Amino acid sequence: MTARHPRRWLILIVLCLSTLVLVLDNGVLNVAIPVLTEDLGATAQEIQWIVASYILVFAGLLLTAGSLSDRYGRKKVMITGLAIFGAASLVATYAGSPEMLITGRVLMGIGGAIVMPSTLSVLITVFDDDERRKAMSIWSSVLMVGLIGGPVLGGALIAKFWWGSVFLINVPVVVLAIAAAVILMPESKSPWRKPDPLGALLSMVGLVSLVWVIIELPEHGVSWPILAIAVVSLSAFVAWELRTPVPMVPLELFRSRNFSGGSLSLVLLQVANGGLILALTQYMQFVLGFSPTKAGLAMIPMAVGVIVVNGVGATLGQKIGNRPMTVVGLVGLAAGFWVMSTLSADDGFGMVTVALVVFGVGAGLAQPAATAALMGAVPHEHAGVGSALNDTVQQAGAALGIAILGSALAHNFTAKMPESAPAQARGSIGEALAVAASTGDNGLARVAKTTFAHAMSGTFVVSAIAVLGSAVLAFVLLRDKKSTGPEADVVDETQAVTH
Repeated sequence: MTARHPRRWLILIVLCLSTLVLVLDNGVLNVAIPVLTEDLGATAQEIQWIVASYILVFAGLLLTAGSLSDRYGRKKVMITGLAIFGAASLVATYAGSPEMLITGRVLMGIGGAIVMPSTLSVLITVFDDDERRKAMSIWSSVLMVGLIGGPVLGGALIAKFWWGSVFLINVPVVVLAIAAAVILMPESKSPWRKPDPLGALLSMVGLVSLVWVIIELPEHGVSWPILAIAVVSLSAFVAWELRTPVPMVPLELFRSRNFSGGSLSLVLLQVANGGLILALTQYMQFVLGFSPTKAGLAMIPMAVGVIVVNGVGATLGQKIGNRPMTVVGLVGLAAGFWVMSTLSADDGFGMVTVALVVFGVGAGLAQPAATAALMGAVPHEHAGVGSALNDTVQQAGAALGIAILGSALAHNFTAKMPESAPAQARGSIGEALAVAASTGDNGLARVAKTTFAHAMSGTFVVSAIAVLGSAVLAFVLLRDKKSTGPEADVVDETQAVTH
């Protein structure tokens, strides 16, 4: 049991600030893309690299960064990552070309990957079992605030200033977080172990290749050569980690039912979430006619649901355990997806609000409980790499959800559009509405909106099934200490560490 740190709640504020700046950045960039295209003269391929470069670097470095934080000190590594992220934000702010902006985004991805595992690993080392759930609920609420607030903040900044302000806003937050970390945060690290450069290289190549395949999937299909690189690299990584005496990632963690169950539940949850954000934002903008900023504000009911239930769940989960909280929350999420599957082109924002509140309640119960179960199975000396594994599976799940469910949504829309519609209008609802606007064909616009609502309904049914599958996994795999004893759900530190 880790002793309670006297400044632990102030430290939590630092961790939340560090996490918030990373989550906000992705949201504000999405709103800035149209302006970036115009001001920098960026091509469609360059815009893709501006978005994808951050994700690729971030996903590829997470495991290595988590291992570095365990080895060299979580405070030191987090401050280093924040400094890189802040400096990279300045590069992006004053970029005069797409190439310079891509460079800035790559550096931001490096900084973000270094920061993210450290935040959760410091949290589990400064909070004991009694308070960790509450701290994790607050941390999860900040993630949701960043997710919802990103597009809103980005829209406001662009309206008032210029596109560079969406990156410049990171700098004061980073400076504040670094100063607070230096003053408040204790250092923690594992006993010294030899580095694992081959494991780091194989994980980076494998994860970057895998995420790249997922990103390319909706528009270009499966890139078989890159997929082969991903499969070979990740297989070699697993084989090497099992063989080397000092692995970068202790794969013995997956022998814990809670770690495996929490990981699988979170992957399926994020797959579903990816489909939610993708489909619902298009529905609100193309069908309901919301601006990007208004669409961001429209997600507030979900954020409120998450935050309120997070607070209640922190107390309730301490009494009933992670498994029932996770299962009930996931069933609630499935109910939210079912409500969304009933939306039509004629529904106003009222039904969307109901669906988002139900979804927020389910997410507020499930995600912190599943994360707590997963991280509770991680010995403190592996807190950094355990946190990185948590981040990696969630990033991969979200990207996979956007790719797979995005492709399904596009296919369903094309298949359901009448054959009499112009060929260009059958590609996507955006193209259909553009054709309708240029020709003055209100009937085509109406058909496109109705067709999209039907296609979206099918996507949300798939999401609901994925979440119910996640609930079944959680029920079967997760175990709570109070009912089965510590040995059933926590990896013993002597087993998790390979000499």
